[in-house]
Amino acid sequence: MAMRWSCWRRGCPWRPAAVGSSRPGRPGCAGPLGTRATSDTRAQIPYFSLMKILTSASPNMHSISQVHHRTPAMCCCSQTQSGEKYSDPFKLGWRDLKGLYEDIRKELHISTRELKDMSEYYFDGKGKAFRPIIVVLMARACNIHHNNSRDMQASQRSVALVAEMIHTATLVHDDVIDDASSRRGKHTVNKIWGEQKAVLAGDLILSAASIALARIGNTAVVSMLAQVIEDLVRGEFLQLGSKENENERFAHYLEKTFKKTASLIANSCKAVSVLGCPDPVVHEIAYQYGKNVGIAFQLIDDVLDFTSCSDQMGKPTSADLKLGIATGPVLFACQQFPEMNAMIMRRFSLPGDVDRARQYVLQSDGVQQTTYLAQQYCHEAVREIRKLRPSTERDALIQLSESVLTRDK
Repeated sequence: MAMRWSCWRRGCPWRPAAVGSSRPGRPGCAGPLGTRATSDTRAQIPYFSLMKILTSASPNMHSISQVHHRTPAMCCCSQTQSGEKYSDPFKLGWRDLKGLYEDIRKELHISTRELKDMSEYYFDGKGKAFRPIIVVLMARACNIHHNNSRDMQASQRSVALVAEMIHTATLVHDDVIDDASSRRGKHTVNKIWGEQKAVLAGDLILSAASIALARIGNTAVVSMLAQVIEDLVRGEFLQLGSKENENERFAHYLEKTFKKTASLIANSCKAVSVLGCPDPVVHEIAYQYGKNVGIAFQLIDDVLDFTSCSDQMGKPTSADLKLGIATGPVLFACQQFPEMNAMIMRRFSLPGDVDRARQYVLQSDGVQQTTYLAQQYCHEAVREIRKLRPSTERDALIQLSESVLTRDK
């Protein structure tokens, strides 16, 4: 990590696409989300230098030097190859998730009315259910790859429930830490019931998830999802700190992103592969797909914090800046506007810092560069999942990785 950021500005022919542009000959492949063109070329990042940063950013991260650099601006999804027609991946995944939230509420089985209302507050069916969708699609893709089985094991579906419960518990806790007032278009648990009760509600959801996890009865799976909880805590601690050295700062950001977001997806995907297939190679494919999609998902989330409005997101935008957190768009923008370094180190605490930092980001290539980085992670996710036998679910996972790049909330 001794490499200086200034060295990254040489040797990369890629240039972020202009707003709304598409790559010729590739219908439906949009350019970066909500980006704006700029004539400043100082923040160009040479591809292979960027890959060194990526491969050191999180544990067990394989090199992605095989990503096709000559087509950097294209969408990560090429044509599927299973020969089967399939619907929207979310609709396909919901076949195995009917009654998901009812089943989660049964796992909570709380007799105290107030605690019940708090714990069930986000299990209202209005979330994206992104994590359980990926998990059930991965389960079926691995089962088909192993022995052409079209059945989903009950234990694999249980992993999807546990993943959603862990995710939701972290939302409740995060909102307390961030003093957030809205999520998914409504007031947060902490704003309605108070911080102390919100912490306890999050703890209760985690404990119910742990009981459901234990009933699966597979020690390897229990260990994987226990690792997720540890990563979530460590990721939150990473977010509370920052690095003065610019090179370390970006690696710090990617490690935090892996632990807070991607670890849950990666380990849940690996867990269902372990339950359905004995081959360690398949386990690693599932893990790598989940990890890369998870990091891309968070990178786009960080982009949307600058390009979407509050109504679209269902929560306030520029929230990370207000919390003193420097995400991808800010770190890339800092290369064009070095005066942002002082703001990053003081966590945007002075009057006017947040507004100035936001303007710097929008005047820079920060949004485009972060979107491009997300594209590279999605490319790698697709490369991994293509190693499985062709199936409707495998192809849906390929399509799902593209939806990560094109989502607007």
